[in-house]
Amino acid sequence: MNIATIGRGKVGSALASRWRRAGHSVATLGRDGGEVSAAAVLLVAVPSFAIADALGRVKGLNGQLAIDVTNASTGRGHAFESLTHEVKAFVGGPAAKAFNLQHHLLYDRVDAERKRPSDLFAADVDAHTTVARLIRDAGFDPVYVGGLEKARALEDLMQLFGAVRIQNGGLPHFHRFAKPGDL
Repeated sequence: MNIATIGRGKVGSALASRWRRAGHSVATLGRDGGEVSAAAVLLVAVPSFAIADALGRVKGLNGQLAIDVTNASTGRGHAFESLTHEVKAFVGGPAAKAFNLQHHLLYDRVDAERKRPSDLFAADVDAHTTVARLIRDAGFDPVYVGGLEKARALEDLMQLFGAVRIQNGGLPHFHRFAKPGDL
């Protein structure tokens, strides 16, 4: 699958690397933007205040599936229901909120876990299957929480996950959601 990451920071780079190892073709764009018309999927991994600026520098946005990993730690506008809705408004295609609860320090440790960690995601119906596949290809078990109406809840959940980290020595944690009998 052709994927373009918009953001070369810690999360965008880590996911690009994991997806390349899974056999995907991944282009990475930085602050100067670039061309994405050949991409089927866009990963938006920029600070929340930079969504409009970053996507404004990208050429070839034509309704691709967009996966938004942003969190509101750097603020949020009130024009959109969620940051994912803002991303969707720019790209014009189906969208998903995923990977926003994963700490960048853990991506290199995913494969060493006895059980796959979970990744909670919200997605438009026509994005669900592809996003779940890319979550698995990154080494996580996808846990679907609903449509984009749940994207804001995932963004707000970051505060709770941050509190867990602070209360436990500042270290990031994997999380796992499992049905009874799956542990």
